[in-house]
Amino acid sequence: MGTVTLGVSIAVPEPYGSLLQERRASFGDPAAYGIPTHVTLLPPTEADAADLPAIEAHLDTIATAGRPFPMRLSGTGTFRPLSPVVFVQVVAGASACSWLQKRVRDASGPLVRELQFPYHPHVTVAHGIAEEAMDRAYQELADYEAAWTCGSFALYEQGPDAVWRKLRDFPFGGGGGAPAVPAQGGYTIEASSSAPSLRP
Repeated sequence: MGTVTLGVSIAVPEPYGSLLQERRASFGDPAAYGIPTHVTLLPPTEADAADLPAIEAHLDTIATAGRPFPMRLSGTGTFRPLSPVVFVQVVAGASACSWLQKRVRDASGPLVRELQFPYHPHVTVAHGIAEEAMDRAYQELADYEAAWTCGSFALYEQGPDAVWRKLRDFPFGGGGGAPAVPAQGGYTIEASSSAPSLRP
């Protein structure tokens, strides 16, 4: 069956997701419309396609043990000079994101991996572009604010065209029926707004 490139993330819901995606594109980031606006829980990871059922079962167990929690974004930050990234900061919900990502990568599951850098939840708005454009992203979004209740996370697959597409949502508490979020960049993304604070 071959290998697939997977990622696990929390989608930034509308209207925030599309707005930040459009801003990312406006700074000249060519990856903007191939990456739904998100907070990463598992960075791009190679896996055997045959392991997908076990991976989904693993993520389902994590989601069932959790509950929705408040997320808030405020202002900008950067990983420069270590990494050419400008991001919007996660100022509420960071501990829940950290709890989730540890469980996603847990040694007992199918997605074990080490991280290149210590985990720091964030929403990328510029990556690997000219320094002047990175500076502009940092300055123009310095007053940015957004808040919502995070009710799920999702599993994504990167296609040969470098576009990330959602495979499945995982609502907290084992619930279903997450409402659809309008498409970003032509790709449908779903997120739940109907749910509740991760049990750490």
